[in-house]
Amino acid sequence: MPKKKKVKKVKKLKKIKKIKNLKVKSPLKPLEKKSSIPGQDEKPEIKKIKKQPSEKRTYNIKDFVVYPKHGVGKITSIEKATIGDIDIQFYKILVEKEKLTLTVPINQQSKLRPISSINQINKCISILKTKPKIKRTMWSRRAQEYDQKINSGKIYELAEVVKDLNKNSDIIADQSYSERQLFEKAYDRLKSEFEAVLKTSSEDVEKKMDKALGRTKISEEMQ
Repeated sequence: MPKKKKVKKVKKLKKIKKIKNLKVKSPLKPLEKKSSIPGQDEKPEIKKIKKQPSEKRTYNIKDFVVYPKHGVGKITSIEKATIGDIDIQFYKILVEKEKLTLTVPINQQSKLRPISSINQINKCISILKTKPKIKRTMWSRRAQEYDQKINSGKIYELAEVVKDLNKNSDIIADQSYSERQLFEKAYDRLKSEFEAVLKTSSEDVEKKMDKALGRTKISEEMQ
């Protein structure tokens, strides 16, 4: 029994020695010496011209592209400009149908899309051949939906508008003024993309579209 008591006393002495050997760190930091000369430590700011973030897809001059709100356009040039501290590249796009030149920054080219493939054009023709969907909702609501589809930039939605608003007739009395306006807008947009993809004349494209819509029979009867 006396041996165990001695072991306990030795352990206590070791703990006391450890506590004594610990160094207490001062919480206070030494004061930094400030330069007496004003502006000595201030570094001059170097302004760097930032480059705009670019997207993976690139278009070349003379490429046809589709801008949703304006339809098919042709890239006439790729230019650079510095606005503020940012170096910007942008496309100059000529929309011939509207006689309009668009300036689209390359980092905002998500609004653009390449023109359709021949397979997509063939699918559009098959859409034009189907029967129009007649909705019984108010015209104001339908007109808004048609306008959204036209400005979506999606070729299949554009073909659906042409198909739904087609009256198989050239007689103005068969359509209201607003109906005819939307039909012509959608028809011209679709026709311009057909021209760019098929690389044919406006007359040939019009014949192809009218045949799919069943408008040729009406025009032949009128003649």
